[in-house]
Amino acid sequence: MRRISSQLNNMDTQANLRLQESRLNKVNNQISSQQKIQQLRDDPIAAGHLVRYESYLNRVKTFEKNAQTLSDNFALREGYMSDSLDIMQRIRELAVEGANGIYNQDDLKNMAGEVDELLKQLIQNANAISADGNSLFAGTNTKTTAFDIDMGNVAGSAVPLIQNVRYRGNIDVNNVEIDEHKYLINDNAGNKTFWAENQQLFGARDASQWQANEDCSISIDGVEIQISRGDNVYALISKINNSAAAVKASIDPVRNALNLSTTDARQLWIQDVNGTALEDLGIIKDKSQFPPYNYQDGVHVAGGSMFDAVIAFRNALLSGDQEAVGGRVLGSLDQGINALTTRLAKSGSEYERAQQNVMRSSKQIVDVTQLVSREGDIDYTKAITDLKMLDYTNQATLSQAGKMYSSTLLNYMR
Repeated sequence: MRRISSQLNNMDTQANLRLQESRLNKVNNQISSQQKIQQLRDDPIAAGHLVRYESYLNRVKTFEKNAQTLSDNFALREGYMSDSLDIMQRIRELAVEGANGIYNQDDLKNMAGEVDELLKQLIQNANAISADGNSLFAGTNTKTTAFDIDMGNVAGSAVPLIQNVRYRGNIDVNNVEIDEHKYLINDNAGNKTFWAENQQLFGARDASQWQANEDCSISIDGVEIQISRGDNVYALISKINNSAAAVKASIDPVRNALNLSTTDARQLWIQDVNGTALEDLGIIKDKSQFPPYNYQDGVHVAGGSMFDAVIAFRNALLSGDQEAVGGRVLGSLDQGINALTTRLAKSGSEYERAQQNVMRSSKQIVDVTQLVSREGDIDYTKAITDLKMLDYTNQATLSQAGKMYSSTLLNYMR
């Protein structure tokens, strides 16, 4: 029930004017901000949808950026790998020519000069860096040079030449999210890309009587393997062979030592995580030494990198050893070419997948943007019509109020 008083008309008029001004201000704010929802209470359901859509839109944009960055890295790495493959093909041509027996010692030395320059270019490709200064083939250790070189005197050469190439990166990978809980693996370890042969390690100690004294763990090619107290070498071999590591273990039938061999062309990366199992087995030195060059003295290592194959080829040319060129060297070069071709195909596949994710994310951005627009953007036609109607109503109210309260001070001066 409303109380009738002399102030009723004035109060109703003022209240309606404030209400109209509030509505007018709301529409003005909507037009200026282009947002339909100014406060959560304007449309709670639409506001909830809008928050989720905008959050998902930001994530999709991040996924697109991640996939595009990976795609650029894959393309850049693929260029250096393709150039390295061309270099290896040229080196193989020289190996075939050098093994046919028609060239004399001086001709072979001249070939060695070209091989040495090709070796330098191959190392240059392996140590390539991206536009942001990151090493392309050093794993996640991107701020270091992937490969170091050791210079020394070589028989047949009057100047120091490259004698050894050592990997300085790591084998860690980056998991880059390209969709909700979906990842692309960025694996750019140079000791896989530029490796020629399956590597084999032949232990230096009889392991037949070995037994784990405590629970411990080892890491092989980045895969951690748990060893229980009381496990013998045969239990360890079973765990290694059943693990996800691309390595096979066995017992040497003559020396009873532990042997390890990779299943593809790569450098073996092993270390003790907890305990001293591999150290006790005579495989690696103590924990102060880090992989991949932490093998114990007496461990025989077979299977080298493409650099090793090219260095062996150059040295064979300098010494005039045509038999080595046509046998062991040519075989190592062929394995290096095959391994690099496989890595190149893998890189191309990863590039295509990254590109597919870029295109999918781009389409999702458009679709989600439409959802955000549907829930949050104003209808300009409706908003302007409402603004004009509210303005017209406000002007009419002000005009009517002016007529109701037309008395002035002069009315009381008669």
